[in-house]
Amino acid sequence: MKSTPREGSAVPKHFLTLLDLGRDDLLRVLARAKELKKLRGTPAHPRPLEGKSVAIVLEKASTRTRVSFEVGVFELGGQPVTLLAKDTQLGRGEPIDDTAHMLSRFVHAIVYRTFGHDKVQTLAKHSRVPVINGLCDRFHPCQLLADLQTVQESLGTEDLRDVPVAWIGDGNNVSHSWILGAALLGLDLRLACPDGFFPEAAVLEMAARAAREVGIDPKIRVVRDPREAAEGARVVTTDVWASMGQESEAAARARVFEGYQVDGALMQRAARDAIFLHCLPAHRGEEVAADVIDGPASRVWDEAENRLHAQKALLEHLMR
Repeated sequence: MKSTPREGSAVPKHFLTLLDLGRDDLLRVLARAKELKKLRGTPAHPRPLEGKSVAIVLEKASTRTRVSFEVGVFELGGQPVTLLAKDTQLGRGEPIDDTAHMLSRFVHAIVYRTFGHDKVQTLAKHSRVPVINGLCDRFHPCQLLADLQTVQESLGTEDLRDVPVAWIGDGNNVSHSWILGAALLGLDLRLACPDGFFPEAAVLEMAARAAREVGIDPKIRVVRDPREAAEGARVVTTDVWASMGQESEAAARARVFEGYQVDGALMQRAARDAIFLHCLPAHRGEEVAADVIDGPASRVWDEAENRLHAQKALLEHLMR
């Protein structure tokens, strides 16, 4: 029998940052992602979203987020409904809270890819179904699920405590999610960022509080020298220097981030078995050298694929 969304039902579980899962559920979702990856394409693959639909609302351009969520919802037995905000009333000024109330009457969950984190928070506040942050300017938690899954697979362990990770570049939304992930799982995270592009102090404070709550001594450092961050790291990761909406700053940012490219020399400072990650799309010759992203240490295609498996595990967790 089909399930119908109802306003006023039990308070939904949202996923706006990794902290909404907490340590235990984060580990459960990652373990389930591993299982679903093995089950893909087999008769044993579950279909917990049978008779349910998920709205995928996109205010920013999207390739991996759109495809991975559309395919993931379908493989779980559900119906994805993709909405480009510019083609909807939301794009013409309909309030976010009205959109939340309306969508809650039609669908069973909402994925929202947007600009300000406040917009995701507003949607979640007024929604009666789970809201998933598909990316905003402050956090990219779905990317971190895939990244953490990839690290577990590559290093052959589910326990990531004290694993040294080097973030090189802008203290942006992905770096913020790495910070929260490090707080929950005990990673040894070093972030190398130029002056003026450090992660938000408020996010570092959030991470410190979260680490204390789960009994972890946080090992999160912000430095200026990429070589210091990369020394002995088992994971080296980066992102573009100018994110979506910052295109007009690209030339200025390129000057600021000179010296922050992940190249062969920087990877030589990392551990011998170090892997390289990038959330993509990448600009070869800017934040990463071609011989690194296309070389043997790169796991970017596994990382991209794992968006599918990790998000399926997340959907299953939030919508059960």
